[in-house]
Amino acid sequence: MISFKSLALVVLLAPLPAAAGSVSVIKFATLAPEGSTWMKVLGELSKELETETGGALKFKFYPGGVAGDEKDVVKKIRIGQLHAAGFTGVGLGDVAPETRLLDAPWLFRSRAELEAVRAKHDKELGAAVEKGGFVLLGWTDLGSVYVFSKNPIAGPEDMKKEKMWVWEGDPIAIAAFAALGVNPVPLSIVDVMQSLQTGMINAVYGPPLGVVALQWHSKVKHIYPVPIAESTGAVLVSKKFLGSLPDDRRKALLDLSAKHLKRLNDLTHLENDKALEALKKQGLDLAADPGPATRRRFEMLGAAARKELAGKLFSAELLGKFEKELAALRARSAKKS
Repeated sequence: MISFKSLALVVLLAPLPAAAGSVSVIKFATLAPEGSTWMKVLGELSKELETETGGALKFKFYPGGVAGDEKDVVKKIRIGQLHAAGFTGVGLGDVAPETRLLDAPWLFRSRAELEAVRAKHDKELGAAVEKGGFVLLGWTDLGSVYVFSKNPIAGPEDMKKEKMWVWEGDPIAIAAFAALGVNPVPLSIVDVMQSLQTGMINAVYGPPLGVVALQWHSKVKHIYPVPIAESTGAVLVSKKFLGSLPDDRRKALLDLSAKHLKRLNDLTHLENDKALEALKKQGLDLAADPGPATRRRFEMLGAAARKELAGKLFSAELLGKFEKELAALRARSAKKS
């Protein structure tokens, strides 16, 4: 039996809807730097949201990692210091570990494969995010993840010789490099640039657009052509904060986020392609494709890494579904060609 005192406490702690005449401010953090495509699109989202709600709902942005690493941001949202954020898979995995399967090493061969499988599991993955206390405003495709290095890399064996960075606390990247036999240097993303400058590390990984935005490209000379993964991120909002908004503001935020984030994904893919070409023109060397045998070897290493993570980050059942669906997609594609 719930006591009157306990019931009163529950009522007091429950989030109250914003008053009709009040202004709600969404405190939003991201690693994306000011001036980036990310921030331009988010700025347009904020303007349209403010117009749509008559000024009753708007964003306050904390770009460029000023709010801390993604794990810090997740904590700050949970205690109410922030309300929403744009995450890579690392922060997303802190909220819903199952989503990290989307970032699994050497699983997807293309954006099309990622989108097809993710769409099929959208409700399931969205429910996992909600279980973690957040609501998915939209997926963000960050692009193909390449290895960038100061020294040339011809294949998996050469990676063992490099002082490879790994995002501290990222089980996906740690498993990928473990499968390669690489002993990486774990660092927060905000410490990478300085560590490249001092020589603590000499190799990093990321989508071309992200590597340019973070200026890491200025400290490396080579690009390995086989992507580690197709990187997935997401824009999430606190479930508690979203629940505190009146229905009209909540609907405006959900609808406009879906619209602008779809456009952001399209722009990101185009700009990743442009960034890769620009890096080549600036003198970075994109190594020759190592051929199908090496690519198959990476995929075998990826399968071993995913098996190691099954039951820890994501279920073996979900992994089996992804792999079965990819096999069917590839079989259909082979028949067409």
